[in-house]
Amino acid sequence: MKDVTLLSDGWGLRHGDEVLPVRVPGCVHADLLGAGLIPDPFLGTGEHEVAWVGDRPWTYTARITTESAHERTDLVFDGLDTAAEITLDGEVLGRTRNMHRSYRFDVTGRGGELQVLFTPAREEAEAVRKAVGDRPNVYPEPSQYIRKMACSFGWDWGPTLVTAGMWRPVRLEHWSTARISRVRPAVTVSGTRGRVEVHLTLERTDGGAGRPLTARASVSGVDTEVTVEGTEATLALDVPEPELWWPRGQGAQPLYDLTVTLADGGSPLDTWERRIGFRTIELDRTADEHGTGFTLVVNGVRLFTRGVNWIPDDVLPSRVTPERYRHRLAQAADAHIDLVRVWGGGIYEDEAFYDACDELGLMVWQDFLFACSAYPEEQPLRGEVEAEARENVVRLMPHPSLVVWNGNNENLWGFRDWGWEPELAGDSWGEGYYLGLLPRIVAELDPTRPYAAGSPWSGSWDHHPNDPAHGTHHSWEVWNRRDFAGYRDSVPRFVAEFGWQAPPALATLRRALPGEELAPDSPGMLHHQKAEDGNGKLNRGVARHFALPDGDFDRWHYLTQVIQARAVAAGIEHWRSHWPRCAGTIVWQLNDCWPVSSWAAIDGDGRLKPLHHELRRLYADRLLTLQPAPDGVVLGLVNQSAAPWRAEVTVRRTTADGTVTARVPLTVEVAAREAVRTPLPVDALGVTGEGEFLVADVDGLRSVHFPVPDREFPYPRPRFDVRLEPVPGAADTVDVVVTAQTLVRDLLLQPDRLAPDATADTGLVTLLPGEERRIRVGGWSEPDASAARAAVFCVEPT
Repeated sequence: MKDVTLLSDGWGLRHGDEVLPVRVPGCVHADLLGAGLIPDPFLGTGEHEVAWVGDRPWTYTARITTESAHERTDLVFDGLDTAAEITLDGEVLGRTRNMHRSYRFDVTGRGGELQVLFTPAREEAEAVRKAVGDRPNVYPEPSQYIRKMACSFGWDWGPTLVTAGMWRPVRLEHWSTARISRVRPAVTVSGTRGRVEVHLTLERTDGGAGRPLTARASVSGVDTEVTVEGTEATLALDVPEPELWWPRGQGAQPLYDLTVTLADGGSPLDTWERRIGFRTIELDRTADEHGTGFTLVVNGVRLFTRGVNWIPDDVLPSRVTPERYRHRLAQAADAHIDLVRVWGGGIYEDEAFYDACDELGLMVWQDFLFACSAYPEEQPLRGEVEAEARENVVRLMPHPSLVVWNGNNENLWGFRDWGWEPELAGDSWGEGYYLGLLPRIVAELDPTRPYAAGSPWSGSWDHHPNDPAHGTHHSWEVWNRRDFAGYRDSVPRFVAEFGWQAPPALATLRRALPGEELAPDSPGMLHHQKAEDGNGKLNRGVARHFALPDGDFDRWHYLTQVIQARAVAAGIEHWRSHWPRCAGTIVWQLNDCWPVSSWAAIDGDGRLKPLHHELRRLYADRLLTLQPAPDGVVLGLVNQSAAPWRAEVTVRRTTADGTVTARVPLTVEVAAREAVRTPLPVDALGVTGEGEFLVADVDGLRSVHFPVPDREFPYPRPRFDVRLEPVPGAADTVDVVVTAQTLVRDLLLQPDRLAPDATADTGLVTLLPGEERRIRVGGWSEPDASAARAAVFCVEPT
């Protein structure tokens, strides 16, 4: 049987005349930081102080022995970041230039000093650029000339930390006769039967060449075996009545153990195990009277996709543990998210990421790793792209959560709109990957899943790549130049990116900017704002609705959080209410890779912004919304559950002092997985008087509509009481109970102001006079009512 020896310990990193003891997986930045030799690049302006790390070569060393009774020993690297030369006992084993691939070297009978020398990634990229010529890039760094995590070179939410190192595990594999080199399980469902076609590839030793071997496969009590005399075999398993895997909110997520074994007579040689799920996935791109659709269909059920975009959870990705993946993705599931798009400027994530998605029912939209740049199609890049795509398609295809392969992020759009076409003057730029190579690879290796050429993409060059009426759409004009009300001006078929910025939690800022007097334009705040004119856009977003606070950072911080949540709500409420014409939204973005002002719902320290709580409301199976329309107000009801909804809605016209001037009950029947838009009766509910607004309530859901910007509404001075109530049997947990005496709009308790690790179960909430809201706070060991009141913010009169 194959033996595996992990090479995690015993490594040294050469630093000047020293050799620092390190562990693998890791990276140079993390190793130097752990040794206290560089400042934390996440704190203050430490990013600048460590820039030199990415511009010099680094060597890792270890001593290995390959003594074994087996015929063959392989040295296996699951991930090398990025341009590396590997030597053993002074002899070169090979050179690498791709972070997104694994590498295997035959080291049978050899031993001695193992060295992995990393060339600076920029140096490698510039050499490739010199060979193939310049190509356009949204950013000044040469990220498209090397197969490396693009955001290592910086992004509009990330620092420039050009990493190097063995970022995934290293091991020795000892084996004889043959080993399993590749398994492709194609899982399909037809009627009540599931089928798994296991496409098996072997590697043999010279002594094992041509020897008849037995391959066995087993799943859900079904077994089969074949005799293999070459290096390829297919095993088919038919599973009667398997339980179907569903996205969260639609059903359960049963997973089945698939085991493949290889044996020589009665002697086992190798084994491979994964969990699979049975489900069907289609992408309906049918043309209709509105354009060209883009609707995910799972197990025959058409879904409105409730998604978020995912970036690497740490700019030093080797630090992300399985526990951290699970926690972050559980936070997504808690917000009723059902799809996570793995964005093309990052990485193909670790198995732990996809395992967690399988278990939590989070569908995965997987980008191939191309983003915001023109990519040369010449060698050496083309061969690397093909090898990388083939390996990762095979690696990830067992996961039932994976539902879409996507060719790139914004590159087709960039070619058309960003001035690339004349600059390229006929040079290759990636189109051959997205419309040629990648769809061929997916069709060959994983035909059970749909492929999209890019995001955004209208389906063909017959339409503009970012045409909202066709395929996927990225909506960035609103954040960049307009008020968030602009989201209501169109009904795209599928919104794959849109979002609004806000700073991270106050406790995150205090940790990241120690000793700094916080202000929107203080040095640390500006350094941790990477977007072009980011603070200008934040301030304009606030100023359209409120008077900008002058010298009051806490109020500015609160208002930016409010606007972020309201902006995303405006988009999702509008687009969900237009289901099935609009079939999904993928918010930019779920997470951050360091502490930064960004579009994220969860900040770089893992704290929830109010946007996360708002997503829980917006993405719930049932949604109630009041939306302005040209001739009044529309009541929208969305029912994504499998049961019909008889909604007994009460709509009130209310004045600023809490007086109800009209009350209208409405009964709306909403079928399962449907949405209804109902104009409100203008004669009964028209808001004409100053200081009037609308409130709709049904089944514990609430929506409010204010007809004018906040700065024009005559809010009363907010008055509310705060009391604390212990939660029996729950240590460090207390209920903060807020009772409103007046209208209190967008009340927010910021739990990190109570204690750095405190959490709250509630985000923004609007209370009418006399109403009460109970907010559960955990992780607060010393409750204090005055501290709780100081941590509560709400809208105040101008």
